[in-house]
Amino acid sequence: MYWLSALPLGGGDPNSVWKTLESATQRYHYSQNFAFHIPEGFKIGTLDSLLGLSDDLVKVNTAIEATVNKIRRQLYEVQEELPEDQRRDITIEGTKPEVYLQTFAWDEAKYPSRRPPKDTVAAIMETVQALDEDLKVKSTDYSQSKTALQAVLRRSTGSLAVRDVSQIVPEDILVSTENLKTVVAIVPKASVDEWVSGYETLSEFVVPRSSTVVEEDTDYAAFAFVLFRRVADDVKAAARAKGFQVKDVAGTDLTEGAGEEGEEVVGISATRSETAARVEMLTKEVEKKRDALNRWCLVSYAEAFTSWIHVTAIRLFVESILRYGLPPQYLPVLIKPNPKYQSDLRKVLSTHFSTVGSEHFTGDGDLFPFVSFNLAIE
Repeated sequence: MYWLSALPLGGGDPNSVWKTLESATQRYHYSQNFAFHIPEGFKIGTLDSLLGLSDDLVKVNTAIEATVNKIRRQLYEVQEELPEDQRRDITIEGTKPEVYLQTFAWDEAKYPSRRPPKDTVAAIMETVQALDEDLKVKSTDYSQSKTALQAVLRRSTGSLAVRDVSQIVPEDILVSTENLKTVVAIVPKASVDEWVSGYETLSEFVVPRSSTVVEEDTDYAAFAFVLFRRVADDVKAAARAKGFQVKDVAGTDLTEGAGEEGEEVVGISATRSETAARVEMLTKEVEKKRDALNRWCLVSYAEAFTSWIHVTAIRLFVESILRYGLPPQYLPVLIKPNPKYQSDLRKVLSTHFSTVGSEHFTGDGDLFPFVSFNLAIE
């Protein structure tokens, strides 16, 4: 947590105010203090324009900070999925965010101070809104690819209740002829005895003694059994009424040109190969999009963060003019409070930097006798 503050000069000069700040805070290690440089050439404009800009800046600052936080959270989520050797620290112009803030220098080339602050704020907001929209698109695209991969994996390796049973039936017991085919029943563990003793009664066209356990998990057992194709739907309905789920085995459907003498029409190997290929394809797609999103977040976080700090600098300038009047008579500083002494620090600062007419500012809550904003840098 940082406090970006504008301390009134009170008839003194910036050097004396800085010395007062250091003297008041360093003795008890209340805070670390840093100079915060704001251009002197900002166009001030009229009082009405400053009041309007002050209102706008509250909303703009909130919106930009929200975008900064969203990009950071997305970046952390993506980096958790990366191998450790591929993870990168967040940097702003080659330094950590805290260092960038502590050594902040206005980017005159990107944001000319001679331009009206309102125009600069509008340009920054346009940039950040574009980043926010890009984040929504890219994160949604990545999430959809992950969902597609997870769905395929669930069908391949998940619970038997949702798994693709074509992956678990051994080929040597698979039957697929013009009249007969193998199907799989998913049976709750508590109902296995009921299944074994009663599956042949589901239909007179279920092949007797054809039920075989092919897979088990903690909740279900999978039984492969053989039936006549023409009663498959009736058997599924009868099984469902008893709490069993009967599934077709992909690759066992009859295809055009199947022999009239009942020769086998087995496509299980091809089905398994297709599933494996799809998993491989989706895995590569997810990794590609993950890496691209990671790179985008690293770059875009830096852009959003610098935009946020520049907007906050403009806000500090505007509020300082409205609070202290013209000509500008304040010292912009960045304060990193010691968490143990925040309340004491506020009282010390209020004692040393009160101005005429600020008696009603107690230093408690959110009202202080000097301009101050909180910056939560994580």
